[in-house]
Amino acid sequence: MNLPNRLTLARIFLIPIFMAFLLLQVPKGQTLFPHQDIVAAIIFILASTTDGLDGYIARKRHQVTVLGKFMDPLADKLLVSAALISLVQLGDVTAWIAWTILGREFAVTGLRAIAAADGHVIAASKLGKIKTVTQVIAISAILLHDWPFSLIHIPIGQPFLYIALIFTIISGVDYVVKTRKLLRR
Repeated sequence: MNLPNRLTLARIFLIPIFMAFLLLQVPKGQTLFPHQDIVAAIIFILASTTDGLDGYIARKRHQVTVLGKFMDPLADKLLVSAALISLVQLGDVTAWIAWTILGREFAVTGLRAIAAADGHVIAASKLGKIKTVTQVIAISAILLHDWPFSLIHIPIGQPFLYIALIFTIISGVDYVVKTRKLLRR
């Protein structure tokens, strides 16, 4: 197991830890300790940074593997899904936005599976990468309650969530257009 694959697996293993810090509460709705949501945000940001890092290391060291090609996008989807579902539970994200984002993720995964069954690999597009970055920024800002911008009363989490939603839809349509020939078979 090479370093990029270990980073990808670390991202997956951080998901339940992130969720525990974000959602675990003692009776009467109080958190276990002060600032546990900030700890959850730091874990989410740390896990998110492994996404770019594992890909960079894999390409630089020529350590791109089949396992990595499978696990990396899966880890990304699991992390974003866990964060969005948790934020819906907390009332910080509306369900329709989470559903739209997650629906796109499942659809693209399905398209990639169809393409793979036909011997084609659909690489992440530039739009898909922008989508991921905007999602991570939005989720991180929401987890951090817009800090440090909240100090000057500028909300960034919700506006970035809508930007992420737009890129999510656009990149999803882009994947459908790119795979339309495969779908006609």
